[in-house]
Amino acid sequence: MAEGKKKLKVLFASSEVAPFSKTGGLADVAGSLPVALHKAGIDIRVVTPRYKSINIFGSEARLNGRVPVYFIENDAYFMRDNLYGDEKGDYSDNLDRFVFFSKRIPELLKEIDFKPDIIHCNDWQTALVPVYLKEIYGTDPFYSGIKTVMTIHNIAYQGLFPKSEFHKIGLPWDYFTVHRLEFYDKVNILKGGLVFADLITTVSPTYAREIQTPEFGYGLNGLLSERKDSLSGIINGIDYNEWNPAKDKELKYHFSPSRPDGKYKDKSALQKKTALEERANAPLIGIISRLADQKGLDLVSRIIHSLLGMDLQLILLGTGEKRYHRLFEGIKRKFPGKASINLKFDALLAKKIYAGADMFLMPSRYEPCGLGQIISLRYGTIPIVRNTGGLADTITEYDPKTTRGTGFVFDRYDAGELFNAVKRATDIYRQSGLWKKLVTNAMRCDFSWDSSAKEYVDLYKKIA
Repeated sequence: MAEGKKKLKVLFASSEVAPFSKTGGLADVAGSLPVALHKAGIDIRVVTPRYKSINIFGSEARLNGRVPVYFIENDAYFMRDNLYGDEKGDYSDNLDRFVFFSKRIPELLKEIDFKPDIIHCNDWQTALVPVYLKEIYGTDPFYSGIKTVMTIHNIAYQGLFPKSEFHKIGLPWDYFTVHRLEFYDKVNILKGGLVFADLITTVSPTYAREIQTPEFGYGLNGLLSERKDSLSGIINGIDYNEWNPAKDKELKYHFSPSRPDGKYKDKSALQKKTALEERANAPLIGIISRLADQKGLDLVSRIIHSLLGMDLQLILLGTGEKRYHRLFEGIKRKFPGKASINLKFDALLAKKIYAGADMFLMPSRYEPCGLGQIISLRYGTIPIVRNTGGLADTITEYDPKTTRGTGFVFDRYDAGELFNAVKRATDIYRQSGLWKKLVTNAMRCDFSWDSSAKEYVDLYKKIA
């Protein structure tokens, strides 16, 4: 192969990778983006800790049978029931655990004889890699020329530790400064990655702008504004083979934009399964969420009785803060047959809600990208969202005059605005011709990983 045609080599570092380990959306990205990048012609490998939950033989596996995944082993650090903490909170030695992980990543490269053009780091658990690469391994010719990309999946999680633990990182004290890893007299691991990485990305263009403001930047907005020329937002995608209502093995009935009837049957099956009244014409609103203020549950709590006073049904799936558990347990008792409340994690029920609900409620205070609204589009379930982060980049307000748009959007973080958005949705729902067009619009969107992968390839080429 000619010199100019060599494949770009990338090591993708993540503290969780589906299907091997998962607590949230990072695992979904780490399990699917590398597959799309491989398809786009990148020579990509993945590295992640070997947790207790990873029940495979050997220290290597493959994503989709193609992308190598290497597991960093340390029984004392990773052979635990959970990834980051337990019911008491975060593990007290998380800094030690992910310092070890970050130092092993460059060492692994020599062991597997793989010199990447780029190491793509994700969130604070890998954010020391760009620091170590320049400051510890910088004099070793093997590592010369390796660039780093740092992706922020949620800037609220920064890896903050007491100043007294700084020595564990293995860097001189002159790195504990406001221009490096110091943050209000604490150690900030994510900040180190943002200072030392060659490029910074986050998971939607709007979120890239939002995190440069005091409201959304969690104290790092000044640094990100300084580095704005190196910062970009690329929307997350989903695996359109896994999320496919035309072939989904977990659904009883299948449907597509040209053959939508199966969706109505899935709705009826969902109502029957969850003890809702089997009413084809009652709009069914789904919520699949962590029950927390960040996800807009405080807004939902303020209007829940008014919502259920309307001619509609609600199905909720999720766990979270105890006060929301108490609230929704009360709703379950007060509105039998009208509200199905499921305070648990259930992947199969989630799939059935995406397929069988008419609308999907996602009124987040902030949302770096969000996958729920993208999945719901795929299943013709119309999103009702707040105009923030990835929600703003993926959902456009439906205009009944032009019949363009994919959902219902409200701007101000306000319960009344949320209620009005639901009202707009139910008004259109009553006009079956308009609603069918809206469902078709939603299902014809393309938020597969293929287009996002192309943007990452362009980014890699920019710095390689």
